[in-house]
Amino acid sequence: MANLSSLAQLWPFFVRICILSLVFNFKIIALGDDNDGSSGDFTSSSETRCKNTNFQIFLPPPYQNISSTICKPVWHTYELRYTKNDDTTTIILSAPYTVGWVGIGFSRDGKMVGSSAMVGWINKKGHAKIKQYYLRGNKSSEVIVNKGELPLNTVPAAVATNGAEIYLAFQLQTTVPFGKQPILLAFSTKHPHEHHLSKHDDETSIIFDFTSSSSDSKDSSSNDLVQMRKNHGIVGVIGWGLILPVGAIVARYFKHKEPIWFYLHSIFQFVGFVFGLVTVLLGLQLHSKMHVHIPAHKGIGIFVLVLSILQVLAFFLRPNRDSKFRKIWNLYHGWFGRMALFFAALNIVLGMQAAGAGNNWKTSYGFLVGIILVAVIVLEVLAYLKRSEKRSLPPNFQMDPLEETFPSNNLPKG
Repeated sequence: MANLSSLAQLWPFFVRICILSLVFNFKIIALGDDNDGSSGDFTSSSETRCKNTNFQIFLPPPYQNISSTICKPVWHTYELRYTKNDDTTTIILSAPYTVGWVGIGFSRDGKMVGSSAMVGWINKKGHAKIKQYYLRGNKSSEVIVNKGELPLNTVPAAVATNGAEIYLAFQLQTTVPFGKQPILLAFSTKHPHEHHLSKHDDETSIIFDFTSSSSDSKDSSSNDLVQMRKNHGIVGVIGWGLILPVGAIVARYFKHKEPIWFYLHSIFQFVGFVFGLVTVLLGLQLHSKMHVHIPAHKGIGIFVLVLSILQVLAFFLRPNRDSKFRKIWNLYHGWFGRMALFFAALNIVLGMQAAGAGNNWKTSYGFLVGIILVAVIVLEVLAYLKRSEKRSLPPNFQMDPLEETFPSNNLPKG
């Protein structure tokens, strides 16, 4: 009883810690929201500078002679360079490349249908190809080669490789200068067949600001967006990748430590739920500001949040141990929790892939997952050995009913 009373006294302190954690994490969101109003643009930062590239080595004129280009990292390790000269806009897109094709599209509404794209590739014979395509529909047959609404000038477009990267270069002749323009980026690891494009392996859509100067690419709003994306990843890994798995481990392997396992499990899962909620809120803000289209990552994140909310509700709807619904509740609570942890881990990996996370992120998360898996395996083996030991014990000695040894009044007469 002393343990129960001391644990009960910890609840007010625990509630204060949770409230402080919630306030701190929402301050992170507020910091990410405090910018100059141009946060919908995907711009580079002092942390994500473009690589120095000598175009004279591999690009034909006039692209090799272009100077003072504005360069912005846009997606994974894709870099978009542009420069303006009167009504001519020169665009150079660089992307990692092995085989297949890489494309950049220009859209009115950020959607693929109705957009025009420049697609480049190196065919199986080693010849460089670049074509304009009109994306009339979602089907491959509705992607029409040598059609589109891009105002290309008379300078031929060019495509070339340099190391492990491909460069698409072209010029647009516009009477109205580009402003904030929806851009589509996509790639496929399959070569086009007779100029017919295979389905893309991955794609994204962003809002790109062609009006910014080179100094604009290092402004505070860009730093805020980069920091918000970092916070989104860090909070997600801590909440879904560490705190919630530890809480699940406590519930599965330490139930013999009554009642402290229940309090620890509740604390871990509630704090993990707060971190998960902040992760989703940060992700939704990033989606609205950067206009990055990652439907799988977004959908799984919301799904995991829904599962987490159901787990929190399960805490308040927990029936008594002698209730006939307790077995159903145990199944629901256990399997919904496993589903949430599985999809959360999957979504962390998807998020790192979509953000083009560096090796430090991948190594750190892999190390964390490895530690958790080793701990689960060791605890599972110990639990199995303990169960086996109990099964090997002889059954408890059952005493026969006591025979009547006291004198009885119903003795035979004689």
